[in-house]
Amino acid sequence: MDVNLFKGNLDLILLSVLEREGGYGQDIAKRVDALTEGQIRLNAGSLYPALHRLERAGFLSAVQTQPARGGPPVKTYLLTDAGCEELLRRREGYAAFDRALRRLW
Repeated sequence: MDVNLFKGNLDLILLSVLEREGGYGQDIAKRVDALTEGQIRLNAGSLYPALHRLERAGFLSAVQTQPARGGPPVKTYLLTDAGCEELLRRREGYAAFDRALRRLW
């Protein structure tokens, strides 16, 4: 997959996967990998800055939770009401872009 397509849609990807349920960084990366059948793989270098940016923007909230597997607490991200609105806005924008490209093809 073209890395530029990925970069331009990272926020949409993260908001989409967190719409289903909250999660911590590694969990989110695993879910994206599984849901996209390995087509999209997130690395820490892009994942965590994007999560922090979305949190600062008010689209995500974060709480410390104890992972089911044990170990130290992790920061679990949840979609906020503003995040739900942003997800809808981004989906509509992506759908319009997709329709325009398909007309070109």
